[in-house]
Amino acid sequence: MNEVLEVLLASLRDGYVQVSAFVAMTVLAFGLLQYKTGGAVIGAIEDNERLQVLFGGFLGLTPGCGGAIVVMPLYVRGTVSFGTVVATLGATAGDSAFVILALAPEAALYAYAIAFAASVTTGYLVDSIGLGVGRVDAAVAKLSPAMTDGGTVVDGGIRPNPAHDYSGPTPTHAHASGPDRRSRVLTPLSHLVHVAWWGTAIAGLLFGTIYLLRGGPEVALTLGVGFDGLFTVVGIVGAVLSLYLYAVGRHYVGEGSIARARDSFRSAYDTLTHAAMETSFVTVWVLAAFLVYEYAVLFTGVNVATIAAAAGVLAPIGGAAVGLIPGCGPQILLASVYAEGSLPFSALTANSIAQDGDALFPLLAVDARAAVVATVYNFLPAVVVGVALNLLWGPVFGMTEFGFGVL
Repeated sequence: MNEVLEVLLASLRDGYVQVSAFVAMTVLAFGLLQYKTGGAVIGAIEDNERLQVLFGGFLGLTPGCGGAIVVMPLYVRGTVSFGTVVATLGATAGDSAFVILALAPEAALYAYAIAFAASVTTGYLVDSIGLGVGRVDAAVAKLSPAMTDGGTVVDGGIRPNPAHDYSGPTPTHAHASGPDRRSRVLTPLSHLVHVAWWGTAIAGLLFGTIYLLRGGPEVALTLGVGFDGLFTVVGIVGAVLSLYLYAVGRHYVGEGSIARARDSFRSAYDTLTHAAMETSFVTVWVLAAFLVYEYAVLFTGVNVATIAAAAGVLAPIGGAAVGLIPGCGPQILLASVYAEGSLPFSALTANSIAQDGDALFPLLAVDARAAVVATVYNFLPAVVVGVALNLLWGPVFGMTEFGFGVL
């Protein structure tokens, strides 16, 4: 029972400090850019269809998951193509990027450049010739009904989803811009929680950065004024505040609808609110993924990173398989194993292409079928590139060596 409780608390803490704090700052940065430009950023994306895949790849390439998370609502509303989603998710290195950038910068440079090139190429091929996406989509549809609320899975060119009316000045599912409930108690309380949440987000970013610069060490689950104690307090408090904002606060502060793109923002506070609610939404999914993974390890003893490391020439396939797991927890673990010299570079690269980080969660929540299909189309190039690195180019450039590029 104590272990179960420890896993719960550690997941709340780690999910917030290691993931949510970084996501918050990225989403906020994009929101502030939207606010300052009056929505010109999304307008530019909509008006330059041929560059959308490239734009998505660059956003996915930014360390952390915030850049990629920005793209998912754009697909939901029919603004960008499915190829853009594939390119974005494929280029995403998630929060594991911070570990590799700190401990193996040379490996990060090569791995993420390869992932970017492979993902953007796949994205353009999906949009131009389909690559059989329709058949994969049909196969997935037999497993579960469509849950789409926006862009269609296969979209040759950018066009609105027929399920919505885009002929008016705003889509029919326009993002809620204000609170839908009012209360003498919960309204001021929710605003107070919102402000406190940003305080913990800043603190979480600080402790999360220190944690990654130290190489992702074990942090004791304890209370106190030391690093471990403050790391724990900030993480658990931030996670609890996120759960409140997601379940209650968004109705009294604003942003009642989540996982939707905003064209523009009325004020800086409105921008902060949007970023907080989007991040809280992602946090809920991240915590769920952390708990599923950690409890699976606790009750079964299975360690996916160890399995991948023992795979030999099949290590790239193992790395890509780990990348199929939503969220950044397993990916951070695999990155840490690589930084210790226990994985070949091909496995790291395959994992970089296959993993979607936390950006997949908003899409899973709104359009599960599209999320599954996108994951399939990230896994395939990950395996091809990873195996090719291991067998063809790896021996020439030393990339099959364990610990390539590690400081």
